[in-house]
Amino acid sequence: MAATQKHITLPVTGMTCANCVATVERSIKKLDGVLGANVNLTTERASVDFDPSLVDQGQILDRIQRAGYGIALGEANLIIQRLSDDNDARRLQTAFLKVEGVVEAEISFARASARIKYIPTIVSVGEIRSEIKSFGFESSDITGESEDAEKLARQREIQRQRSLLIIGLIFTIPLFALSTLGDMGVIPHGIISASWFKWTLFALATPVQFYVGRQYYVGAYKALRNRSANMDVLIAMGTSAAYFYSIPILLGLIEGHFYFETAAVIITLIVMGKYLEARAKGRTSDAIRKLMSLGAKKARVEREGQEVDVAIDEVRIGDIVLVRPGEKIPVDGVVIAGRSSVDESMLTGESMPLEKAPGDEVIGATLNKLGMIKLEATKVGQETFLAQIIRLVEEAQGSKAPIQRLADQVSAIFVPAVIVVALVTFLGWYFVAPHITDTPQDFTKSLINMVAVLVIACPCAMGLATPTAIMVGTGKGAGLGILFKSSGALEHAGRITTVILDKTGTITRGQPAVTDVISDEARISKDQLLYLAASAEKASEHPLGEAIVAEAGNRGLNLIDPEEFSAIAGKGIEAEIEGKKIVIGSPSLILEQGLNLDGFAPKIDELQAEAKSVVLVVIDKQLSGLIAIADTLKENSPEAIQALQEMNLEVAMITGDNQQTAFAIAEQVGLMSQGENGSGSVMAEVLPGEKASRVSELQESGRIVAMVGDGINDAPALAQADVGIAIGTGTDVAIATAPVTLIRGDLMGVVTAIRLSRGTLRTIKQNLFWAFIYNILLIPLAALGYLNPMLAAGAMAFSSIFVVTNSLRLRGFRLE
Repeated sequence: MAATQKHITLPVTGMTCANCVATVERSIKKLDGVLGANVNLTTERASVDFDPSLVDQGQILDRIQRAGYGIALGEANLIIQRLSDDNDARRLQTAFLKVEGVVEAEISFARASARIKYIPTIVSVGEIRSEIKSFGFESSDITGESEDAEKLARQREIQRQRSLLIIGLIFTIPLFALSTLGDMGVIPHGIISASWFKWTLFALATPVQFYVGRQYYVGAYKALRNRSANMDVLIAMGTSAAYFYSIPILLGLIEGHFYFETAAVIITLIVMGKYLEARAKGRTSDAIRKLMSLGAKKARVEREGQEVDVAIDEVRIGDIVLVRPGEKIPVDGVVIAGRSSVDESMLTGESMPLEKAPGDEVIGATLNKLGMIKLEATKVGQETFLAQIIRLVEEAQGSKAPIQRLADQVSAIFVPAVIVVALVTFLGWYFVAPHITDTPQDFTKSLINMVAVLVIACPCAMGLATPTAIMVGTGKGAGLGILFKSSGALEHAGRITTVILDKTGTITRGQPAVTDVISDEARISKDQLLYLAASAEKASEHPLGEAIVAEAGNRGLNLIDPEEFSAIAGKGIEAEIEGKKIVIGSPSLILEQGLNLDGFAPKIDELQAEAKSVVLVVIDKQLSGLIAIADTLKENSPEAIQALQEMNLEVAMITGDNQQTAFAIAEQVGLMSQGENGSGSVMAEVLPGEKASRVSELQESGRIVAMVGDGINDAPALAQADVGIAIGTGTDVAIATAPVTLIRGDLMGVVTAIRLSRGTLRTIKQNLFWAFIYNILLIPLAALGYLNPMLAAGAMAFSSIFVVTNSLRLRGFRLE
């Protein structure tokens, strides 16, 4: 089954509350061949896994539309070149309808044009143009961008709610004023009792009820047709009760008070709430839109010896791309000519520009600062680093966090339960209350209290509580160079109690570097010693030799090739430089050659105690100095570990190194100060295959464990941990298997990820508390007659806005 499984993401329109989400999910899952469906109210997307041999994309779309919801479609209008006749147009149209993501295709031979409607989450305009080219035709003059299709649909919805709100206010304000002034006695009784006055109230209320409120009747009908109930059902029932109760009073069939203004105010307030909520929800996706806007629109490439500007979608792997100073690098690639510094802060958070030379990788969407560079494209389209980040963030935002399950379970029965409470309220006030208070039955009061219960209830707040916070939190993380691959990862990272750090490549740089050069100053200077040693090591492939050569380069020393060279397996090298015989190797090699360590012995012991490897340099059979090499600490490692400890987290280091080396590194970063059994424990001499079992041992003791490693060598331990955090640099990290990926190799990213997760989790809890406590407190108050229906509608509208705006606070979340 897994071999034939497909995954699509669909932008769904028309959802208003958690019950809508449940309806769409239930409708999709009824199809044979659908393996799973996950619908998110905040992103308004449905993620569907299905077996294409049993069900296709068209059936899934049809099922969503039959449930009463829509799909946000993009439209591409293209000019098609090389169409020979009408048969070509028909052939192209037939071929397009088979392209995944294309919903409609209309190809006109007479106009040499194509109008294509497509699902922007499945296929892009660039991919559509590529398909046209593969069919043997050319296209131009695109009008419509794939990344704007969903945004335009959301903007149209905001504009629609705004227009309805304005119309509602135009009719509701005078209606409310006339009714209120009449009740207060400001308007003379003769006018209030006049037939024209009553019909004026009716005329003002009716457009609000059936034009502005039409969306709630339509939504209620669709929900009931699908054998479910949502917020629209509650609004339609509540406002209809008030409106239609007033009709027989208007016609003189019964005596009573008009409630036209109650129905109109309820609808207008709820539309106002929906308008403000839609605007606020739009801001929750600012981070993903910012990422999308980073990419370059055009690229300058070499084609047939000429420099030409092409659309970014037309760049192919292997193309030679030219980037001038101040321009964005359009695609991922490798520099083949030129030198420059590149600002990668928009993707990695690295504030300092990085120097780039031939052979270095560059990332698309980053900014070329100084020189002109020429690069060979290695990744284009959906394979670029930026596209992978966007895809990961979208998947995380579309997933459901475990903490959301309770809200989903309550939402499933919420509306039916509220309807039952509303009916009990009416019956209680009409039949029971008169006996308790010894008053006559009051149909009007019973009805109004029932209406208050119906409109005060708010399933929307429960449905938005978790996804809005997740959406803002994951977007904020992406801007900080932290990729959460699911909402569950974001939630779990906020609950961890223990952090295990791999040493090599996590706490340390993972690359040997020269830390000390000590020479016998009476015989030779430090730079001269390093010059001879590095020249001898030029022919060596040993990592320690490469570190010595690199240090000489850092000091600007011009090296020469050795005249003679030989390696002594596992111990060192021998070489001849400028007529001098050079021997470089471990202390044991020098002793084997019959030389004593002279006065260097104490220094050797001291350096080895600091977890440094020491190589001695012998020149013409005289011990002339030593060079210490170590896997140096990353710049922020001590600061990051201290920050983790200050967050009351247990911090441990795990490594395959011997205990002496492990304890030396632990002491440098401040782990040893807390004792071997405390949060600063050190696990040394642990083989890669044993790391996962060490993580498991901590989990069995009740700890919630995060494992931080390079994502490759530590894969089993990352998978075993409650939260695996892959830390690294470069474009490879975007495909790491860990639930959390740090784009930069800075250990402070772990601190940031945990702080952001805690902040997001705290926001989710605040939202859920508000959503539940609001309904728990106000529904009984409404049932007891303490809430006017108009105030109830205002409170209901405010509850959803509160949840969304509270989540938006994460955009300004401070990491200190």
